[in-house]
Amino acid sequence: MMHCRSVEDVVAVIKSGDRVVPRGGGHCFVDRSAPGDVVLDLSGLNTIEVRADGVATIGAGALLGQVYADLHAAGRGLPAGCGETVGITGLTLGGGIGLVGRMFGLTCDRLIGAQVVLADGSVVDCSADCEPDLFWALRGAGGGQFGVVTSLRFDTVPEPITTRIEARWVSADPEVLVAVWQAWAPDSPDELTLNLTVDGSQAVLIGASLLPADETRALLAEFADLVGTPVPFFLRAGMPLSAVKASFAEATPGEPARIRSELFEQSLSDDVLRELIGGGRLAFTAMGGAYNRIAAEATAFAHRNTRFLLETANDRSWSIAHADGSGRVYPNFPDLALAEGPAAYHGENLARLRAVKQAYDPDRFFDFPQAV
Repeated sequence: MMHCRSVEDVVAVIKSGDRVVPRGGGHCFVDRSAPGDVVLDLSGLNTIEVRADGVATIGAGALLGQVYADLHAAGRGLPAGCGETVGITGLTLGGGIGLVGRMFGLTCDRLIGAQVVLADGSVVDCSADCEPDLFWALRGAGGGQFGVVTSLRFDTVPEPITTRIEARWVSADPEVLVAVWQAWAPDSPDELTLNLTVDGSQAVLIGASLLPADETRALLAEFADLVGTPVPFFLRAGMPLSAVKASFAEATPGEPARIRSELFEQSLSDDVLRELIGGGRLAFTAMGGAYNRIAAEATAFAHRNTRFLLETANDRSWSIAHADGSGRVYPNFPDLALAEGPAAYHGENLARLRAVKQAYDPDRFFDFPQAV
């Protein structure tokens, strides 16, 4: 492993000719390195600067906990995930789903520029106006495929004040709960995100709302009425986004060692849902809203007609759910069991991504299983 503390360190390692695999300081659900590869640990590149106009330049090694804290100090926010030890770069380059994304979009939708070290050791700054094809590819498919990203520039938003939502209970009928959630949550107002995890009869709802607290309570009451049984919602209003993120990072147990996932453009059928319940942990993330208001070809993230993401922890559950799925997979949940991984991750954008790969890395210096 090579610890890089400057762009010059990254350039030097790449020019040595050794094949490299970048690591932005966080984690990945698969090991993308091969014997003999040099892992570039970019955790030393973690500076964060926020301009008066809200543009934030963030080093590739920064983790979300640091990002949220520094942005909060400047009165700014960014739609992203909850895990404080998640790397901002990997999250962004694969898309970036979070609690306020239905209002503000993916993390990569707020990306306005990046500094990248290419396979020949040259350093480029890319944006919509400079190296636009590379910039397009980085927003949803950039994780270690086209170069080593050393810093990111974001158009941040004023930090939202939110209402934190949580409910944990034993559900009398988890099948009904899931059926109601999948029909309701993706179509709720963009300002509200409500995600569901069920494991047998154990049910957890977590989310955040940018609406006034009374409007949030009314919407959640509507959801509970549809479920048909009381849902023990606990709400905390007036929380900055950064505080909500930190609270869920503390309250949520670690992810399973392996995740299989799929994106869904329609609800699960009654037969599939009946077979799924009781077969292990099922985690549903509401999509829709701003995620779907960008054309699929506008960024490399191709999944712009999605209602929800389902994460499962075993092959059987994945196979059952796959019958109703889109065949598309969130790029930040790589799955080496997929027969056609690149097509699942990138959909109709795969052909253009391969053209960008040929233009920027024709010798495949940056390569790993399921790379474009």
